[in-house]
Amino acid sequence: MKRVITYGTFDLLHYGHINLLERAKALGDYLIVAISTDEFNSKEKNKKTYFSFEQRKKLLEALRCVDLVIAEENWDQKKSDVHLYQVDTFVMGDDWKGKFDFLEEEGVEVVYLPRTPEISTSQIKKTCMRKIFLKNKN
Repeated sequence: MKRVITYGTFDLLHYGHINLLERAKALGDYLIVAISTDEFNSKEKNKKTYFSFEQRKKLLEALRCVDLVIAEENWDQKKSDVHLYQVDTFVMGDDWKGKFDFLEEEGVEVVYLPRTPEISTSQIKKTCMRKIFLKNKN
């Protein structure tokens, strides 16, 4: 069985996320998705998510292409995760290109997939904030 792993926050789950996850799953037989915990997002990434870790986990677990959802608690756990879960392929969006090539030394194929260009969580949040601002301004 070929195991694939990917990481992310996956807040405000959208079709760009689904597109990435389906393409990641197509690279193997079993897809593991590591999602950033609320503490990790707050302390290390300086991010505030709309949905809690448990809510984001539940959303991802409902997807057909996702076989297992685990917590990402720190930047360094990727190296141990690929061994713990016997991962063959590590997948990230191409905005991270080159950042995880060190995992190849662990015997893992590293693949950077193109992002879905017309959608992002940041874009959704900006659009929502702009609409709220304009509504309150009027």
